[in-house]
Amino acid sequence: MSLADRLVALVPAARVSTEFGQLTADVPAGSWVAAATAYRDDPGTDLSCFDWLSAVDELDDGFAVLLHCYSVTHRHRALLRTRVPRSAPVLDSLHEVFAGAAWHERETHEMFGIAFAGHPDPAPLLLPDGFEGHPLRKDFVLASRVAKEWPGAQEPGGAQPRRRARPLGVPEDRA
Repeated sequence: MSLADRLVALVPAARVSTEFGQLTADVPAGSWVAAATAYRDDPGTDLSCFDWLSAVDELDDGFAVLLHCYSVTHRHRALLRTRVPRSAPVLDSLHEVFAGAAWHERETHEMFGIAFAGHPDPAPLLLPDGFEGHPLRKDFVLASRVAKEWPGAQEPGGAQPRRRARPLGVPEDRA
């Protein structure tokens, strides 16, 4: 029985595929910890190593949370994905499954605003004290893009100016 088959047997709601030599499993948020534990404890992965955890802002679709693992012995890669809604971005913590996940969850919480239920220390990690917002969200407006003229507003060499371009991530009313 392949690892993909064993993972589906342990987490029936998972959609598993193998592409480019990497196992990819899309799991429901409620099965997130079970899927990570199943992968870690599978005899075919030989005590896989936690590699990284992060997120992707998918705008209206919410946030895709990604967990990448690697089996050193078998040179096997696995990517576990789940999705959390933008309105309530909460996911169970993996710090008890992979100790190294704690730091990555803190960073993901700080940069995307995704809360990890059961995390032992969700304190800020990278941003200065008092920072407001989550800078890796696509709706986060960078202050420098509003305060400073956007590059490309004029052709190099003094040619005819272009129409004023609205900077990426700046709402219409702020350009």
